[in-house]
Amino acid sequence: MSTLELEPDYAAGLFGDRIDVARQFTADLARRGEELGLIGPLELPRLWSRHIVNSVLPAPLLTAGRVGDIGSGAGLPGLVLAIARPDAHLILIEPMERRTDWLRSEADALGLDNVTVIRARAEEAKLDQPLDQVTARAVTALSKLIPMTVPLVRSGGQLLFMKGERVNEEVSAAAKVIKKAHLSEVSVLVLGEGITPEITRLFRATVD
Repeated sequence: MSTLELEPDYAAGLFGDRIDVARQFTADLARRGEELGLIGPLELPRLWSRHIVNSVLPAPLLTAGRVGDIGSGAGLPGLVLAIARPDAHLILIEPMERRTDWLRSEADALGLDNVTVIRARAEEAKLDQPLDQVTARAVTALSKLIPMTVPLVRSGGQLLFMKGERVNEEVSAAAKVIKKAHLSEVSVLVLGEGITPEITRLFRATVD
């Protein structure tokens, strides 16, 4: 049986005074994640470095507004961002019932009053007002992700998508989609450099 990775030294600096809440979430996910099908059996030895820390790196880029997280799953990055940024309101959009049940119960257990959970696919989500930003982690290729998320975001809002090493190839492959969606200020940011062993790449664009 694999054991939970020890909290890395740099985690407290990234979460600040919210580190205790992050510790509780990590412990809860380690305890119930595999049972609920939220994480795989091999994830515990890298839960902090691969998932928790990776998910918190975009937190400084959030506005204190309405931020959607598409395909929230275990709450990576949605619940992690809600922990790190209590001034932002996270709308977690997830189609699977057992995952939305987990997201709601965990938000309650952690005392996160800045979380709303919606059970829906992104393209079918009904929101009472547009989002200021939308994020996603390990959901699908940009060419599919952009068309399904742009309609949820207000004009002037942002897309913040966590991507892997081949993000630049994805951007090139999605060139026509990016143009059709009228995205501007398109860039790829590198987060965590000099702080964490594994950097995070983030696709960022403005919805016009």
